[in-house]
Amino acid sequence: MTPLVVAIDGPSGTGKSTISRRLASELGLAYLDTGAMYRVATWWCLHLGLDLTDHEAVAEAVRTIPMEIGTDPAHPTFAVDGQDVSGEIRSTRISAAVSAVATNLGVRPELQRRQREAIAAELRPGSFSQGRGVIAEGRDITTVVAPEAPVRILLLADAHARLERRARELHGTADAEAIAATRDQVERRDADDSTVSNFTTAADGVVTVDTSTLTLDEAVATVRAVITAADESPRTQEQQ
Repeated sequence: MTPLVVAIDGPSGTGKSTISRRLASELGLAYLDTGAMYRVATWWCLHLGLDLTDHEAVAEAVRTIPMEIGTDPAHPTFAVDGQDVSGEIRSTRISAAVSAVATNLGVRPELQRRQREAIAAELRPGSFSQGRGVIAEGRDITTVVAPEAPVRILLLADAHARLERRARELHGTADAEAIAATRDQVERRDADDSTVSNFTTAADGVVTVDTSTLTLDEAVATVRAVITAADESPRTQEQQ
């Protein structure tokens, strides 16, 4: 069977991570959270005591990260030099600082290179997926990291839906207070990242899925249908 690469882009709160993990589990694929790699890079730089505004020092540090990536969708992990940092990289401290690293133009090419390597590794026997393939999600995936992926999807949602989802994820509720507490983080991160990445406009060949009014099950089913249609098309052509 030909290995399958699914690239999923989109801003925060569109359901990228949840949908990608669930479908990777269902389809027997690996799962790569590329956004978390920027969080690991941020953790590493803070661990080294670096000033994140020192772009050259940060870029050099990122090139030396001994990062280990676990691609099991049921339990994705990130470790640095053997230390599991999967929980720490989701902390408020990292969330508040990650944009400074993610917008560093010296950092992005290095992490994009590692993302390509991680995707390529899952296309070989002996990987987590045993060569079946991978779902990689984040920003820049459909256009920069994996522009040749046979399945490329851009997830979008309106601002209110995105804020509600992220508030539930971070605070367990989507009441007015939780949304207010989440708004700055989401809007600031999207605004910062948009200066170095286009993750709201579909490139040629990228399928757009708007999850604004969809339940999680509906969104999963919609994305699954896109993957199935794209994966079956080359097989049909081969048979002909």
